[in-house]
Amino acid sequence: MEETEDFVGQGPHPVDDDLFKEPMKKRRRSDRDQRFRAFPSVEQSALKEYEKLESRTRRVLSNTYQKLIHSVFLDDSIPNGVKYLINRLLALIEKPSLDPIYIGLFGSTGAGKSSLINAIIQQAMFLPVSGESICTSCIVQVSSGCCEQYEAKIHLLSDQEWKEELKNLTTLLHRTEELDREEADAWDRDDAVEEAIWKLQMLYGNGAERKNYEELLRAKPKGKIPTSRIITLKAEEAEELSVKLDPYIRTHRRDLDGESAETQIWPLIKHVEVTLPKSEMIPEGVVLVDIPGTGDFNSKRDEMWKKTIDKCSVIWLISDIERVSGGRAHEDLLNESIKACQRGFCRDVALVVTKTDKLHLLEYLRERKVGNQAIQSQREAVLERNEVIKLQRNRILKEKLKRKLPADSKVLEASDLVYTVSAQEYWQQALLTEEETEIPKLRGYIRKRLLDKKRRMVTKYVTEAFGLLLLTDSFNCMENLPNEFLHMSGLRRFVEEKIQLLEKVIDQCFAHIKQPLQEGVRNAKASYRRILGTCLVRSRGNQGFHQTLKAVCLKNGIYASRTLARIDLNEAITQPIYDQIDPVFGGIFRAGKPTGSALLPHVEAFKHSLQEKMMEIGIRSGWKYDSYKKSFLIQEISAILGGLEDYILRKKRRIYESLTTSVQSDLKPCYEEAAQIAGKKACERMKDVIRRGVDRQVAEGMFERAQERMQHQFQQLKNGITEKVKGSIATMLTLASSQEDGLYKELADVKSEYKEMEKLHRGLKEVAENAVLRRGMQDFLLKMSPSKVVPPKS
Repeated sequence: MEETEDFVGQGPHPVDDDLFKEPMKKRRRSDRDQRFRAFPSVEQSALKEYEKLESRTRRVLSNTYQKLIHSVFLDDSIPNGVKYLINRLLALIEKPSLDPIYIGLFGSTGAGKSSLINAIIQQAMFLPVSGESICTSCIVQVSSGCCEQYEAKIHLLSDQEWKEELKNLTTLLHRTEELDREEADAWDRDDAVEEAIWKLQMLYGNGAERKNYEELLRAKPKGKIPTSRIITLKAEEAEELSVKLDPYIRTHRRDLDGESAETQIWPLIKHVEVTLPKSEMIPEGVVLVDIPGTGDFNSKRDEMWKKTIDKCSVIWLISDIERVSGGRAHEDLLNESIKACQRGFCRDVALVVTKTDKLHLLEYLRERKVGNQAIQSQREAVLERNEVIKLQRNRILKEKLKRKLPADSKVLEASDLVYTVSAQEYWQQALLTEEETEIPKLRGYIRKRLLDKKRRMVTKYVTEAFGLLLLTDSFNCMENLPNEFLHMSGLRRFVEEKIQLLEKVIDQCFAHIKQPLQEGVRNAKASYRRILGTCLVRSRGNQGFHQTLKAVCLKNGIYASRTLARIDLNEAITQPIYDQIDPVFGGIFRAGKPTGSALLPHVEAFKHSLQEKMMEIGIRSGWKYDSYKKSFLIQEISAILGGLEDYILRKKRRIYESLTTSVQSDLKPCYEEAAQIAGKKACERMKDVIRRGVDRQVAEGMFERAQERMQHQFQQLKNGITEKVKGSIATMLTLASSQEDGLYKELADVKSEYKEMEKLHRGLKEVAENAVLRRGMQDFLLKMSPSKVVPPKS
């Protein structure tokens, strides 16, 4: 079934033509050492030890793999158990060292995202910055690697993706009837119309907005478009690449003449990846993502916008000091960030307040309401104001998160929910020290995240490899295992009972969502007309909204542009349901103790119960003094079930979005009908079609269907979990059964590899102890060191 096909874990791998594939080459030592340049010496030492453990583990696995290949190479048939083992070894050898940590910088126009990235990577004007308007026009990912040059890859829309957008743009600009003067003026001032004209003129030249779809298909774009749809730029220095990259990612004024060839293909750009060589500021394995605040009119770019947000494990909500106190844009971005915690992989959200050096001293002193101590300088005022902002926004953000997330969410335990930074002062240090700009604090956060993830990954990797070597070594000793263990009838019954219990527990977890869903549906039915009315009304009336509304309908209820707040009618009218289910939904997918509605802890408890049963059987079967016999199946259970968490977390996005997806699907006919309307009073007529269409669908059970579809998605997740568990555990027990099944044969002796792996496994504890000792020494030295000199008062 579909739910099990894309399971990412350590179940049995299918045997295919890649069985005798060569493992990937090891990373050179010099390249590995370069990865740690961004870390202080204490952290470097810990990383090098973990890297050394991982490297030696891969070498042991590779040697074992080669021995097994040679032992079966000439055989006409390879036993299933050996095939299983060889595939498992190869998969573990080629497992990536570390999945990237994506840190999303999410903010509205002019918030200072690019300036912040420039400061973090220590390149003052690397990404375009401007105090006037939108600067970065697309998603830009910045990371470091072991390349020798600075490099950027500019990914363009495919031919088909651009044709889809071109059709929508020309539909927006097509007038089928003459309008009166007032309507024509409103049409010309429409935001969607202005953006459509701008894009077509940029790509095809002046007058392109008057051509139809077929004419533009035959037209030749002004800029050169590579057949690969990827433009690669390279440079020896950061400044050189910045100059080359600038025209592609900077948003350009609409009244500019004589654009460059690079500027002319701007509407085709999907996203940009920038790689820095051997950075001393941003470690390899971390990707900083500059995310525009509203999405995009193009379907593929908008889909990428949402997926990029969802794959970020950390989201920094960027807001400048003058706009942090509210406004719809700030609230929309905060809500989108919280939704990323619900539907995506995000585990940490923080507010980063930028441009905190900006302060009018006389105004601040007049309005100052805190502290009795007299303010002597601009610097003291800035520091005091920043502390006040931190306390206020920390409280407000925490209250908002508490309303949406489970009470024991880790993000609520974070010591720093708010940062006050100044990129300008980081470079100038006229008022603040480098530390007071909090740029180093953000770098420290990045390093800590990477170090923690590396520690967890290597610990898991070495432990899993140790279990695999236990399994390999035990294959040659199967004849010594007692019959009581080999037949395992008692264990099979135990597993079947536990799987049945797991199914019941999953049902109980998912049952918690039923009542909030029902209450949410009632609230949505009671409030959808009011919400829809708010979405369809603009402060200027219909003026400048005619074609924007058509764009909403063309995109099935969603419109995103670079100048307007995002419009999503489907999400808006389902929001009352989300308001009810959010805390419960977050509770189902949280980590923690196996109580209440939390699913993942119950899966973990299921794993531990199987491992305890293995221990019980092992002791009863005489394994007490023979460690590998009682360990290899325990390790196998951990490996097999270890991928369930990723599988569950990937599925939760589909579940969470099923409400809006269902509503969008039901409303599609009315959107399509409204999109066809043109001529006089078209805006009011479109609104009327939408209102009547929503009324009709609500009366026919639209919200109830959305509820049923979400519950169906939960059921599919349950089926996917239990089917995978059943299949994987059954395969494992079969592998541990009698030799009479013909699963095993005499393999190459891997005792030396097993002993080496055993030593590496013991080394995990030593590395962890060394890290704790070094941190203690570092803290002591920091306490004893003199304070930094502050800038002079001003």
